[in-house]
Amino acid sequence: MSIEAITKTFQLNDGRSVSIETGKLAKQADGSVVVSMGKTMLLATVVAAQEAREDVDFLPLSVDYREKYSATGKFPGGFFKREARPSDYEVLTSRLVDRALRPLFPSDFHAEVQMIIQLISGDKNEAPDALAALAASAALAVSDIPFNGPISEARVARLNGEFVINPTFEQLEQADLELMVAASMDNIMMVEGEMQEVSESVMLEALKVAHDAIKVQCLAQIELAEMVESSKEKREYCHEKNDEELKVKVKEATYDKTYQLALTGNPNQHERMEGFKAICEEYLETFDEETREEVEGLVKRYYHDVEKEAVRNAILNEKIRLDGRKLDEIRPIWTEIDYLKSAHGSAIFTRGETQALVSVTLGNKMNEQSIDGPIHEGTNKFYLHYNFPGFSTGEVRRFGSPGRREIGHGNLAERALKIMMPEDNPYTIRIMSDILESNGSSSMASVCGGSLALFDAGVKLKKPVAGIAMGLISDLEAGNHAVLSDILGDEDHLGDMDFKVTGTKDGITACQMDIKVDGLPYEILEKALEQARQGRLHILGEMAKTIAEPREDYKDFVPRIEQIMIDKEFIGAVIGPGGKIIQQIQAETNTTITVEEEGNFGIISIMSENKPSIEKAKSWIKGITAMPELNEIYEGKVKSIVPFGAFVEILPGKDGLLHISEIEWRRLEKVEDVLKEGEIIKVKLIGIDERSGKLKLSRKVLLDRPERTNK
Repeated sequence: MSIEAITKTFQLNDGRSVSIETGKLAKQADGSVVVSMGKTMLLATVVAAQEAREDVDFLPLSVDYREKYSATGKFPGGFFKREARPSDYEVLTSRLVDRALRPLFPSDFHAEVQMIIQLISGDKNEAPDALAALAASAALAVSDIPFNGPISEARVARLNGEFVINPTFEQLEQADLELMVAASMDNIMMVEGEMQEVSESVMLEALKVAHDAIKVQCLAQIELAEMVESSKEKREYCHEKNDEELKVKVKEATYDKTYQLALTGNPNQHERMEGFKAICEEYLETFDEETREEVEGLVKRYYHDVEKEAVRNAILNEKIRLDGRKLDEIRPIWTEIDYLKSAHGSAIFTRGETQALVSVTLGNKMNEQSIDGPIHEGTNKFYLHYNFPGFSTGEVRRFGSPGRREIGHGNLAERALKIMMPEDNPYTIRIMSDILESNGSSSMASVCGGSLALFDAGVKLKKPVAGIAMGLISDLEAGNHAVLSDILGDEDHLGDMDFKVTGTKDGITACQMDIKVDGLPYEILEKALEQARQGRLHILGEMAKTIAEPREDYKDFVPRIEQIMIDKEFIGAVIGPGGKIIQQIQAETNTTITVEEEGNFGIISIMSENKPSIEKAKSWIKGITAMPELNEIYEGKVKSIVPFGAFVEILPGKDGLLHISEIEWRRLEKVEDVLKEGEIIKVKLIGIDERSGKLKLSRKVLLDRPERTNK
C-alpha cells in the first residue's frame, strides 16, 4: 500500500518539468513538500510553535539547508563518516532562503519557526539551491502558518547573450552573468550574484527575466495550496499586547524632537544613538516608578516606530541625511597600503566610521581549499575570509567562529574580486578582511581594501574593484522617494532597501540586494544603479590616490612561484618511486614543488623565496625530462665502476656505459687507474641501442689522440 500524494507540476522555459508534492512524507510537520526536477529532490519541512515566548518582540525564524551525501551516492569524509557542521555552500543557501522568507511573515507574529530543507536526491550537473526557496515557500503554503507569500527563487544566467533560468553547472561555466533572484508574484525581494563587468541595463533585464519565471512558480504554489485542506484556514494568534492610547501619547511627546534631532547632521554614530535614546528616556521619566515599570517595554517599542517614521520623513522632506550628507554624497575616505610589514600585501580602507584592515597571503597549490560535498567538489585557489568582532561596533560579543553573516559577507566580497583575477595567476591567494570599525557596509569596505591589498602584494589584478551600498527611503503612495549612496547602519535599518553593488570603471562584478517594500518600480532600481555607478567611480578615484596599479614585482620576502610544462609521460619520472625523486629535489634545492596533470601535459610549480633555488630545481627537472641526444657532450657523474667500465649519469636518472676502451686512448688494465666514483667528467653520447635504449658513452673522443710512434 502506498499513500497518494497531492502534486502540482509546472515547466521551466526550456521544457524541464518541476513537481511539488505534499501529503506523502513528514506529515507531522505543520507543512512539508518534496520538490523534484529530474533526479534532484528536496524535502522541505516547517514547524511553528503554537505560542510565542514571553518578552519576544521579533520573529525567531531559523532556516537550515542541508545536503545528504547519500543523495548522490557518496560517503561523507572524515573519521565519523556522517554529515557534520554545514559547509559554506549550505550556509549561503540557508541565508538566501532566509532573506527571501523573513520579510513576508506578519510583523506581529513572534512564534518560533523552524524551516529545514534537505537534499535527498541529487544530480551532479543540477544546482539544487535554485529550488530551495521554492520548496520552503511551498511548505509554508500548505501549512496553517501565517505567511504573506508565496515566493520563489530562480537563478538566471546569460550565455552568448541569451538568458537561461536555473542553468546546469556546465552552462554556468560559460556564463558572463549569474544572479539568484527571489520574488513574490508582484515584487522582487532579494538579488545576489556575480557578473563579468556587465552594464546596469543588462542586470535590469536579467531581473525581469527571472521575475517572469518566478511568477509561474508562485502560481503553482497557490494552486497546490488550494488542493490542501489544512492550508485553507491560517491559525489565529496574539503575540503582542498593545495600548493604542499610550502609542498616541508617545508619538505626540517625541516625534517633533526626534525629527529635529535627525536634521542636526551629526556624523558620530554613538552620539546620535545617545541623542535618540535620551528623548525616549525623557518621556519615561514622566511616569512614576511603578507605572514606568509597567509601560517601559511598550514605550520603547512605540518609540522605535516613532524614530523610524521621523528619520524617514526628515530625509524625504528635507533631503538631508542623519550625518548631514546629501543623498548621493560619499563619506570621507582614507586609505593606506603596506601597513602590515610581514604580510605579502595589506591595506587599510576607511570610509566614514567603517574601517577594514585587509591582508593578502600568497601560497602554492598545497594551500588550495578542498571542497568535497555531495554536489560540489574540487578545489578553490582564491578565497576571502571576513571577520566582524564586537568591538567594531562598540559591543561586547562572544569572540568565536564565523557566523552566517560573516560567511555571507565574505562570499560577496570574494565574488566581487575573483572576476578580475589574472588567468595566469600561479598562486593560491587568501584575503582576510578584519572589520575594525563598522557603521554601514563593511562588506563593501572589504572589497575596496581587498583590491588595494592585492595591488600592494603585486598581484596583477586586471582592474581595481570598488563597492558601494545603496539605500532607499520611500513613500510610494505619495510618489516620494530618496535613493541614498553609501548608507549608514541606521539608514540600512530604517530604510526600504539595502543594495550592494561592486564593480570596475567598466561594469558590475557582483551585487546583493534586499528590498523591504512592496511594489518597488524598476525605474527606482534603475536610478539606484546609476547612482551606484557614479559613487563607485568616485571611490575608485580615491583609491587610485594611494595605489593605481599593482606593484611591478612581489615584495622581497614573498615566495616566488615559477611554472614549467612537461609531457605527461615524464610526470612519473619527476615524482619517482614513492615520491623519492621529487622529495630529493625539494630537500636539496630548498623549494616546494607541486605537479598537476592537465590534458597531455604536467604543470610543475616551483616555489621558493630565492631565485637561485628555483633555477636549480628547474635545471634538475629539465634534466629528468630531457631526452639524451646523439653526439651531444654532457657533464656526468661517475655512479659506479665495474671491471668493464663505468656507469655515468649524464642526465638525472639517465645512466650510460662508459666502456673501459672508451676512457682513454691508451689501453687500461683497471678503470680505477683513471676514474673514481662521484667524479664529474665530460663524455660524449656516441650510441643509443634502438631496442633497449641503452646509452653508449665515450670520454676518449674528447681527448687529444696521441701521435703514433714508429718503432
